[in-house]
Amino acid sequence: MFRRLDGELESRIKADREKGVFFGTDESCAVRMNGERDKPSLIRPAFVRDSEKIMNLALYGRLQDKTQVLSLYHNDDISRRLLHVQFVSRIARDISAALGLNTDLTEAIALGHDIGHTPFGHAGERMLDENSVRHGGPRFCHNVHGVRALTVLNKCNLTHQTLDGILCHNGEMPMSEYRPVPFDGFDGLYRRVEDCETRGAEAITKLVPCTLEGCVVRMADIIAYVGKDRRDAATLKLFDDNLFDLSIDNAEIINNATVDIIENSYGRPYLRMSEEMFSVLDAAKRENYSVIYGSEKVRAVYDTINGMFTELFDALLIDFEKGGGKIAQNFEDSVCKYNPSYRDEIPVRKTCDFMASMTDDFFIAAYEHLLGKSSPLVYKGYFD
Repeated sequence: MFRRLDGELESRIKADREKGVFFGTDESCAVRMNGERDKPSLIRPAFVRDSEKIMNLALYGRLQDKTQVLSLYHNDDISRRLLHVQFVSRIARDISAALGLNTDLTEAIALGHDIGHTPFGHAGERMLDENSVRHGGPRFCHNVHGVRALTVLNKCNLTHQTLDGILCHNGEMPMSEYRPVPFDGFDGLYRRVEDCETRGAEAITKLVPCTLEGCVVRMADIIAYVGKDRRDAATLKLFDDNLFDLSIDNAEIINNATVDIIENSYGRPYLRMSEEMFSVLDAAKRENYSVIYGSEKVRAVYDTINGMFTELFDALLIDFEKGGGKIAQNFEDSVCKYNPSYRDEIPVRKTCDFMASMTDDFFIAAYEHLLGKSSPLVYKGYFD
């Protein structure tokens, strides 16, 4: 059943809009590392600039060929990472608009929240983390790498608020209530990045955004995927619906979760979801892990990819250590155009940076080129 917003609250929101009531992050609060660049204008306010910078990155375009959940399918009807990002942006903007928050900041965080994702989704993320640690490198997590991609690999000069929202967005670790943490500036942001790269999930689970807009994106992330992943699995006819105890309709869960958050958060200095709605979402997410993400049908694909990740990582690491590999050298040169100091980065970091930037198809092509053998991966075609 599709819920409707409480009539009294709807009237209050409309009245507050007419009065210009605003509960969000004001543009005047936007802080950049280089304050002399990218100053806001009438047609390009501070957080609009952030969105445009993100959307014009090659990394953003590559999200269209990165796995959301289901890899190795030629099927235009299942989600890729870029479509998921757009869903999150739409849901988050709707919630932010109703709550009287800054929709420009919300959009910037949402568009950039998965910019650090690897090929082959969360499975690829785990593989890259394992290989980095195996060679003495830092822990790898896509939300933390997103900040690195936007500050080190690409000198985007984004606002602290946008970068903070990207760092703290992780929708795999939901909570029913978020209270923004105090603003801690760029020094605090980089301290948290370093902590996450040292302690991994132990530190990441404690991250909370410094803005309500960042909290909205974090909630919108899980709302966007929990029902859509089920719909994608159904489209591919991977599972029998009887395997699911919970009946989840994608459109219904998006609508009802949106209404619930608005009713429990409007005019308050925190973002809250009712315990009932949170329980439904959390149970659905857990069931997705059990039935879809952890199923043999899905995991079997990643068993093969795991070995390929290790082979390619080791081959690229040697190239970065010796400085002679053409593919590795081209990547390093492309980063050094904007960040000359990147030349001194340790090889294991360069290897992680490069592999995280790859699309699924580019990963396979790089594997075949560098290893000199055919990929064992086979896509399921449109008519298979």
